[in-house]
Amino acid sequence: MSGIFDSFHRPINYLRISVTDRCNLSCIYCRPEGRKLPLLPRSEILSFEEIAEIASAAAKLGISKLRITGGEPLVREGICDLIRMLSRIPGIDDLSMTTNGTLLGKFARRLREAGLKRVNVSLDSLRRERYKRITRADALHNVLSGIEEARKAGLEPVKINVVVMRGVNDDEILDFARLVIEEGWHIRFIEFMPTPSANNPEWLVPVREMKSRIEEKFGELLPADPRGAGPAECFRIKGGEGTLGFIGAMTTHICFRCNRIRLTPDGKLRPCLLSPIEIDVKSILRSGGEIERKIREAVLKKPKERAADFIPARVMSEIGG
Repeated sequence: MSGIFDSFHRPINYLRISVTDRCNLSCIYCRPEGRKLPLLPRSEILSFEEIAEIASAAAKLGISKLRITGGEPLVREGICDLIRMLSRIPGIDDLSMTTNGTLLGKFARRLREAGLKRVNVSLDSLRRERYKRITRADALHNVLSGIEEARKAGLEPVKINVVVMRGVNDDEILDFARLVIEEGWHIRFIEFMPTPSANNPEWLVPVREMKSRIEEKFGELLPADPRGAGPAECFRIKGGEGTLGFIGAMTTHICFRCNRIRLTPDGKLRPCLLSPIEIDVKSILRSGGEIERKIREAVLKKPKERAADFIPARVMSEIGG
């Protein structure tokens, strides 16, 4: 595996790039109800040219995988232009995006033509009214249509990210798992992580419990090729063409294999999602300084593991969870 190494000898070859803090949804675990979040001034958000310059510097150090996130990346005007710029960087062999899917039907073909290889779509419920309660938007039909258009465009595999919350949507675990068998979907179940807007530990459903429920219904989970650079532990269900992935950031030890750093829309490098460490690369970039040195600094400051009971000061839409 290519990439520079952190101080714990983990190869770092994956950069997640948040291109905006803006989003057209207001999910209950991301944005507090009844309070409008202040948005970053546009002058503080990295331009496409600045993002491409940072990504190019990272590629020279061995970063080979880029993922575009938000907020919601598809609300950023001209996003296909950025994808085209990033796809042309030497050394980048995997360019993907995480989206809420509401605009994916409109953009899927253009994203593929610009050089995007695959997408992850956030989808926390298959039920219209529940989806509306979770996201505060009546947009489930748009998301399902977007998933279909992404498949048609060749943005494969389309992976579905499901944040599982006890008493909110955990009764749909088996419904999602059934789609692995019947429709060949690639599902990624994600443990709920506390955020400034939703510090609800009672929502946590441990990965071991999710697996147990699925195996009780569908039989033993079989190890599968992870098909990507993410932290998911992946499985198949007998008779299904799709895969099931589990991301247990709260109850399992996934830090030892973490290979990523993050870039926020306002130009901060975060070595770890669940750590307060941020390195300002924007000021160096805009003053003509050495970007590669800042990237190396971020990698070397990557902690061995997430901080215990840490809750990010910024909401997820600001840091590109």
